[in-house]
Amino acid sequence: MDGVADYTFVEFLGAAGHGSRYLARTPARLGVSAPWVAVKVFSGATDEDALRRATRELRAFAAVSSPFLVTLLDAGRDGPTFFYAVEHCAGGSLESPNHRLTRGERLLAVARAARGAHALHLAGLVHRGINPGNILLADDGARLADLGLAQALDPSASVTGLGPATSVEYLDPGVLAGEVATPASDIWSLGVTLHRALTGTGVHGELPVHDPLLAVRRVLGQPPRLSESLTDDEANLVGRCLAPEPERRPGSALELAEEIELIQGFAQVR
Repeated sequence: MDGVADYTFVEFLGAAGHGSRYLARTPARLGVSAPWVAVKVFSGATDEDALRRATRELRAFAAVSSPFLVTLLDAGRDGPTFFYAVEHCAGGSLESPNHRLTRGERLLAVARAARGAHALHLAGLVHRGINPGNILLADDGARLADLGLAQALDPSASVTGLGPATSVEYLDPGVLAGEVATPASDIWSLGVTLHRALTGTGVHGELPVHDPLLAVRRVLGQPPRLSESLTDDEANLVGRCLAPEPERRPGSALELAEEIELIQGFAQVR
């Protein structure tokens, strides 16, 4: 794909939930000095109702002011294709960083994402799609990106149709079972993300990449298992995030961020 609307793509940045990310030249009309932006292009056609829903959610996201959220610059549709543009974070993502991260850097990235999630929660929004691929790394720190738009674009989609099988790992089992997403379900996602960032493994092992239904069955059918490579403090915090009862999880994403930062302080001197 060479571009969309007036964006000229210069590099494929990778697959993202329900679409792909590209590095693009910044159109002059945006009035920003950065030469590059990141554009996410959603796969599949988008009708007028879906466009209105997605645009409404993106406007709500853009209205939240936080240094821990990626800056949304533009959104629109080119023919049947929906896209949006955000600031380009040159460090890659927590899932695919452009350089080897220390343990402290990984902890801090998740903490900053949790602070971004807290800003959304204060504004009455739930992200619904937190995972390592949506934590972008900039020179001045990590930012949470990619508000979960799959259900806005297609409210009738089943959970297995909302992204790759690997994304199921990060969804609160309650949401998988049909419950409404809440800030507590974002905290679950942050807990699984923290576990993956620190250990390189999932709490349900390696899920079948090409079988979303089997992945859902595995997540719903077995409790999460924590890696023995976690420190006691890390295991305690991740375990609380993954408590089956939402009320037993950290009381807010800010509380989670502060606890990660305490651990991160120790990680810096190890």
